[in-house]
Amino acid sequence: MNRDKTFCEECRTDVECSIETLSMKGTLKGEAYEYAGKRAVCTKCGNEVYVAAIEDKNLKALYDAYRQKNDIISLEKILNIPQKYNIGKRPLSLLLGWGEMTFSRYCDGDMPTKQYSDILRKIYDDPIYYKALLEENKDNLRSRQAYEKSKQKIQKLLEEENTRASKLDLIIQYLLFKCEDITPLALQKALYYVQGFYYAFEGRFLFNEDCEAWVHGPVYRDVYNRYSSYRFDPIENVAEFDESVFTTSEKAILDSVIKNFCCYSGKTLEKFTHLERPWLHTRDGLPVDAQSDQIVSKEQIGKYFVAVKEKFRMLTPGDIEGYSKAIFEQIN
Repeated sequence: MNRDKTFCEECRTDVECSIETLSMKGTLKGEAYEYAGKRAVCTKCGNEVYVAAIEDKNLKALYDAYRQKNDIISLEKILNIPQKYNIGKRPLSLLLGWGEMTFSRYCDGDMPTKQYSDILRKIYDDPIYYKALLEENKDNLRSRQAYEKSKQKIQKLLEEENTRASKLDLIIQYLLFKCEDITPLALQKALYYVQGFYYAFEGRFLFNEDCEAWVHGPVYRDVYNRYSSYRFDPIENVAEFDESVFTTSEKAILDSVIKNFCCYSGKTLEKFTHLERPWLHTRDGLPVDAQSDQIVSKEQIGKYFVAVKEKFRMLTPGDIEGYSKAIFEQIN
């Protein structure tokens, strides 16, 4: 329970208030939605008090509930698109053949239609699709400079993604080479722990793909799509692998994660991540079974695993064992 100060109309003075989380219902576009909201209560008289920041969060939670139920792209992803492709809000609207202010309205919180949401999600997820749109509709833009700036960014992004994809693919192949029975669920969690502990020891991430806070823990969407046909069965092993593609520090982290986390089932690893702040923070306020495409920020992942390394006084990757045993004890 958090504490803050605000004006209480009953007490007629500034008072401390407690911030509580509770189930709320709201109506949006004629439909009722349930969401985890917050309210502020005066600690003196017990009456509910107004806190603007809380009202804003409740409104966002209602909109997020609507987005999740109707499969609408998240606001966070919408806001990231101009930065990702180095294009302004108005030029992007023009590029897509929309009204000049349409994308700006979505950035301010207006809800896109399902049709427009699907377009924006595909743009966010698929740089190649965006590149094709940019070339096909460049005449819609009012300045050549806007086209050139975005073209340069997408070319650089695609070059970087080719490098990153190669690194992620190598990690996946190594995990499939080393682990006899690894299911898609366990693979997802192993990638997450590789990412987190590599940052904790090396101060940078091993690959740049983002994971999302799904019901069953952190998930890398492209990896999920690649192996979804295996469902609950182990993924086919890789027969040969050249381990020299990894540096000594990379291999040390990979081997420690394999030894200390891949010994557990995917469901057990899922329970691990459900106790950890990055997943919990990203899904704050969501019902336990609510679908979500919210990105687990790298900042959250890095901060958490650095704290874990410090708490367990890890000097080498082999010390990861202490954390894996401690969190296993928490779920049993």
